[in-house]
Amino acid sequence: MFEEPEWAEEAPVVADLGSVALGLRPTATSQIKGANRRQLLATLRALEVASVPQQPPSLPGSDSEEEEEVVGTKKKRTKKGLFAGASSEVEEKRKKKRHKQGPPSSDSKEEEVERKKCHKGVLLGSDLAEEEKKKRKCQKQIPSNLAQPLDSVDQTDSKAWNSSATSDLTKPTCETPSSKPPHTLSRKQWRNRQKNKRRQKNKFRPSQPPEQAPTPASAEEAEVPSAPSPDSHGARAEALRARMAQRLDGARFRYLNEQLYSGPSSAAQRLFQEDPEAFLLYHRGFQNQVKKWPLQPVDRIARDLRQRPASLVVADFGCGDCRLASSIRNHVHCFDLASLDPRVTVCDMAQVPLEDESIDVAVFCLSLMGTNIRDFLEEANRVLKPGGLLKVAEVSSRFEDVRTFLGAVTKLGFKVISKDLTNSHFFLFDFEKTGPPRVGPKTQLSGLKLQPCLYKRR
Repeated sequence: MFEEPEWAEEAPVVADLGSVALGLRPTATSQIKGANRRQLLATLRALEVASVPQQPPSLPGSDSEEEEEVVGTKKKRTKKGLFAGASSEVEEKRKKKRHKQGPPSSDSKEEEVERKKCHKGVLLGSDLAEEEKKKRKCQKQIPSNLAQPLDSVDQTDSKAWNSSATSDLTKPTCETPSSKPPHTLSRKQWRNRQKNKRRQKNKFRPSQPPEQAPTPASAEEAEVPSAPSPDSHGARAEALRARMAQRLDGARFRYLNEQLYSGPSSAAQRLFQEDPEAFLLYHRGFQNQVKKWPLQPVDRIARDLRQRPASLVVADFGCGDCRLASSIRNHVHCFDLASLDPRVTVCDMAQVPLEDESIDVAVFCLSLMGTNIRDFLEEANRVLKPGGLLKVAEVSSRFEDVRTFLGAVTKLGFKVISKDLTNSHFFLFDFEKTGPPRVGPKTQLSGLKLQPCLYKRR
C-alpha cells in the first residue's frame, strides 16, 4: 500500500558501511579519524548519486545536444587545465599522508580511481588548450598582405589551411587533429621571396636611368668626346715644361755643388768664368736649400756685428748676393767667384786684393768650400789686424771632429773665443788673431779636411 521512501532503501547500505567501518581496528587515533572522514565522504557521495535523476540516453541523430555537451566538457577541461599544477601538488601531499596512515581501504581505492580519471581529464583539457593557442599563433603569423597571390600553389594551400582552421575552430572536438597544418611563411620570409622574384625579373632587363630616356642628339654628344680646348693644352704644356726645367736645374745644382767641394777654388773660378749662368743657377739652388732652415747663419752673424762699433771694417769671403753688407752699417768688402751685385769683387778667395792687416773682421759664411781651406784661413790671417775677429759658420754635417778642427785653426795663428754647437743645421765659431801661422806651409793639418756637403736627389 505505502511505498517506502528512498532513504529507507539506502539505510541498509549505510548500516553495512557502518559495520564495515566498525569491523576495522585502527592501530592509532590518527587512523580512526581518517576512517571516520572516509565513511562520511562515502555516505555523502551515495546520497548525491541517489538524489540525481538519471538522464535518458540521447539519440544518435541529435548533433546539437552532443555539441553542447562537448562545449561544456571543453570549458570544464580548460578550467581544470589552469589548476592542473595545483591539483598535482595536492595529490602528492595526499599520497604522502596515505603512506603514513597505512594500507588504504576499499573506499580509498575508489577515490583514487576517480581522482585518476579527473587527472586524465585535466591533462586532456590542457592539451586541447595548447592546441588552440598554437592555432591562434599560426593565424596571427599569417601576414595581412598574403591576400595577394604569391603564386597559384601558395594561394590554394593558404586557402585550404584557412578553411580547415576556421572549421576546426567553429567545431571543436576533444580529439587532436591528425593532419598537421602546412608550413606558413613569416613576414620576413615573404619579403625575401618578393625581393628574389623582383631580382629574377630585373635580371635580364636593360638598365635604364629613372629619368626620361635621352634624345638621340644627346646620346651622340655623349658618345663623341669633347675636343680639348687649346688653352688647356697650353697650360698643361707649360706646367710640364716648368716641371722638367725645375728637375734639370736641380740636377745641374747638384753637379756644380759637387765640383765646388771636390776641387780647388781656382778650378771653380775658371768654371764660372766659362759659364756665367752656372753661378746664377748654383746660387738659386743654394738659396732654395737654405730657405728650409729655421735660421740662416748670415742673419745670426749680422745680429752679432750690429752690437759692435760701426767703424769696424768687414771682409765677407764668399758673399753671394751681399746680404751681409745690406744688413749692417759697417763698411764691407765683398769677395766671390762671380758677381751677382755691383759691390762684389770677383776673385779667388785665396788671393783677395787687400793690403796686409787692413780689416777688423773676416767672415766665412758657408764658404769654406774646395780642397784648399788652409789657403783661405791663411789669407784671412794676412789681411786681419792683430786682435782681429774671424767668424766662421759652416754646415754641422761636415765636421767629423770639432776639436781637431779647432786645433788646426789655432795652429794658423788664431785663438778660439766662442763656439755655438746648439743649432741642428750649422755651427758658429769666433776666433781672434794672435799672430802669424805657427806651422810651415808644408805641414799637413788633417783637422781642416771637412766632409763635402752633397745634396741627394729628391
